[in-house]
Amino acid sequence: MARAAGVSRAAVSRAFTPDASVSDKTRQKVYEAAKELGYRVNYLARSLTNKRSDLVGLVAAGLDNPFRTLQLEQLARTLIARNYRPILLPTSKGADSATVIGQLLQYAVSGVIVTSDAPPSHICEECAAEGVPIVLINKGEDYPFVDRVLSDDRMAGYTAVEVLLEAGAKKLAVISGAAVSYSSRRRAEAFQARCAALGVEARLIPVASNDYWHGQQAAEELLDVGVDGVFAVNDYMACGVIDGLRQKGRMDYSIKIVGHDDIPQASWSSYDLTTFLQPCDLQAGKVVDLLASRISEPDSVARVEFTPVTLVSRRSA
Repeated sequence: MARAAGVSRAAVSRAFTPDASVSDKTRQKVYEAAKELGYRVNYLARSLTNKRSDLVGLVAAGLDNPFRTLQLEQLARTLIARNYRPILLPTSKGADSATVIGQLLQYAVSGVIVTSDAPPSHICEECAAEGVPIVLINKGEDYPFVDRVLSDDRMAGYTAVEVLLEAGAKKLAVISGAAVSYSSRRRAEAFQARCAALGVEARLIPVASNDYWHGQQAAEELLDVGVDGVFAVNDYMACGVIDGLRQKGRMDYSIKIVGHDDIPQASWSSYDLTTFLQPCDLQAGKVVDLLASRISEPDSVARVEFTPVTLVSRRSA
């Protein structure tokens, strides 16, 4: 390849090394020679030498939730822009995390990103023992040398109360699978705390999972107890609530509904859902920044970054 490009072998190596010092002209010559010769960099072979690949593990659960698709897309795009290569490892609450850990370590990943619905404890412990940097998204667990990025769930919970009251609701409820999600718990707790401070009646409707089907089932309980203002801790579940009310002939907007995440379906005319935008692009940027920093300085203290939420007003409240 060096002969074909008319450059040194060292220049070829630098051309294929991210952030290495090489002129644009030389890099272009090398790329053109590589194209003519049909050469591709074998990143897995390179990882055998470096003991680390350019792969970053994305550990995620709840892939049926449209928000997770948005989140993973932004994470993947941001990683690629920073010369990392994402590898998705789906898991679930009841899954054996040892399988995920084994796959991460077998691929000699440079780092790991764990999203909100995935179980982190064993993953964090094993990867920390192997010196693999980790960043958690919307997770409450605090581990040494593990960074976190958190959405402003408290603000969302507080503001949801204000939105529902301003819309004329008087008897409020929050639907949340608090036991299965740190974010859901924080949003529900903030909602209830704000209601208590204002002297407003607030009911917690617990569900086993924060998904569409449990939202649909919760609609019947809302009607039974006479609730007229609802905060569903994510849009996926809020859509289920709206369809559940529609099946009961009660989707006349007399029951005000607020969701969270601003998934694409929230803007559909059949839902027209008032919600909170959780900015996946900003979140992904902070996550990858922390990961890159942790790779460079593995012994730095654990850090927590917050991302804001923005109210998106629509017809549902």
